[in-house]
Parts: sequence; structure tokens; C-alpha cells
Amino acid sequence: MREHRWESVSPLSFDDILSVADTLRQAGLTSMHPGKEMIAYIEEWEVTDLDEIDQLELWPTEDVTLLHVLDQWEGDFFLLVGGYHTVFQQHQSVNTYCSIAHPWRIGHPLATLQPVAWLWVGFRHTHGFIRVRVHTTEIIAPGESVAQPREQFWLKDRQEAFRAAIEVLQLPIEVNVDNQRVSLHTSRTDTPLFCSWPDAFGPCQFELNSPDPFEFLVPARQLAATIPHPAEQVRVYLTGFSTQALRDFNHLPSNSRLMYRCSLHCRLEEIPEIFSILHSRGRIYGSLAEFQTAAPLPEGVDAAAIVGLVGSEGQFRLEIRLNRHPLSHQETEQWFQQLVGHDLVYAPLPVFP
Repeated sequence: MREHRWESVSPLSFDDILSVADTLRQAGLTSMHPGKEMIAYIEEWEVTDLDEIDQLELWPTEDVTLLHVLDQWEGDFFLLVGGYHTVFQQHQSVNTYCSIAHPWRIGHPLATLQPVAWLWVGFRHTHGFIRVRVHTTEIIAPGESVAQPREQFWLKDRQEAFRAAIEVLQLPIEVNVDNQRVSLHTSRTDTPLFCSWPDAFGPCQFELNSPDPFEFLVPARQLAATIPHPAEQVRVYLTGFSTQALRDFNHLPSNSRLMYRCSLHCRLEEIPEIFSILHSRGRIYGSLAEFQTAAPLPEGVDAAAIVGLVGSEGQFRLEIRLNRHPLSHQETEQWFQQLVGHDLVYAPLPVFP
């Protein structure tokens, strides 16, 4: 779901990170200690060779995904997707996944949505899918509200954006408002429709599957064409493939950058060693504490909170994530600054697929 996020203003040493974990324990919260097992997440780790992932072999990894990042891409989206599907067919299994993400442009300005949205065409073992995501201009998390008449603008804009994409894609999906939330329904009975990434006004993303992996290729090309060439960036996601299979995909885009993302099991004290392997070319995330705010902040609305670490560009920072504001935005920020002992700045996750 959409969530609020802050980062520490200044970079911190890893000892500073450990001190925050200790401070949280002193405040009565359960937090990580150096020798405790945890799950860390690596994203946007840019590599020059596929074998660089082997540097993580000391730690169990999951959901290893290779990205092909195509900057300033010009070409036929239909042919690009078709090329990836051809190689996908040669290596597909129940564990493999391939998707290609391309930006698309909403036809006219909408106050609550950014003008550039994203679409995915993808393939799993038994089906293909099309996914559409819109990006809001600000985060109003589930359970939060805005003053009237702003709510109606949010609902109207969300409907317009989804209907615009659905019309181009020629999908049998209806968009309505139920209980002041946008909802989507399909008349198709042979395939599911998934809605996700919700905020206070309904989903920001939908995905329709098809037993025919080729069904969405031509419509996706038409939606991608709403962005004039070159597209600033196109991304390809490849999950569950062997290194040799990944090499078979490499000839498709001749000028792509390679990035890995994955999760791995490690101890908190091992984070600096893992971070050093990334050579400032990727990000690492990990949770120090996860808790409900009702106990330490009884005067506020109960919210789910995560205090974690993020490493990027050779530096560590704290991050705070909340599924909603327990107090006003400013009061929430001040309370967390007091809790962790560091100044924070509001820093929603970047707009990337």
C-alpha cells in the first residue's frame, strides 16, 4: 500500500545505527541486536557482469531478479516484448517471471496524479498479464482523508486515468466508485483481475491476467506510444532464471544497464560487509524495529511503523515507514525525531517501477 516515509537528514555511521536500535529497546520496543538474524533487501545494484551476484553466496538469497535498464530507449515495444517472450519460452518454469515496464502518459493534466504513469507486460508459467500503475502527487494513506471537496477531485482523477488506459488497451474493465473508493471489475470469467497499491481512494494499480501470453502485446504497444520517443527509461525484470539462462537474454537490448535486486538472510552485524560488496552502486534496506504506535503513542491513531536502515552511495541513514499518520504530519515527524534521536526529512519512495 501507499505509505509515508522519512529519512535521517544526515548520514550515520553503522555504530550510530546500532545505537538507535539500543535506544528503541530502552523505549520498550523490540528491536534488532547485532547478532540477530534478519532479512535485508538489495535494490538497484548495478553490475557489469552477471557473476557479481556470486559475491553474495555466503548468505541465503531469495527472489533474485536481474533488471535490464534501457535509458533513452527508442524502438518498437511490440518487438521488444516479443523478443523477451521468445527467450522466456526456452527457459520458463513454475518459478520464472519476466516483465517489461514502459512509461505512458495520461492524456490531460490531473491535479492529483503525475502525468507519466507505468505499464507492464509480463509472462509467468501459465499466463501473460498487463499491469497499469498511476502515481499520485502526494500520499494520502488508507484510512486518512482530505477535506471536501478535494476528495471528489481524487476520485474523479483516478477514474479518468484508469479509464484512459483501459480504453487504449481495450480491456473489459469497469471503473466505479463504491463507498468513496474507486473500484474496478471485469466481466471476464477466464482470468483474474487484481487491484493493489491502495491509498485512501482505492487502488493505484491493476493487473489483468490472460491464458494467452500474446493477448496484450499489441494493446500495450498502443499505450506505450502515448510517450514520445525516446522513452526516458524502459525496465525488464527477470526472476527465477539460472545465470546461463540470463545470458541468453543479454543479446536482446544491446545497450542496457544490468541491475540486481534480491532479499537475503544475514545478521545485523553483517550489513556493513554486504554493503561494501555493492561498491556504492546499489541500495540495501533492513528493519531495526516494527511496532504499532498505540502503546508508545496512546494519544494518536494506531499505525504500523517500521524503523529501519538504508544504505546507499556509501552511506547509511535511518528510515521511518508508516502505513498512516498517527498524529498530524508535523507532530508525527517531531515524535519520531524524539524517538530515534535524529532529525528527519520526509522522503517518500521514488517514483520507479
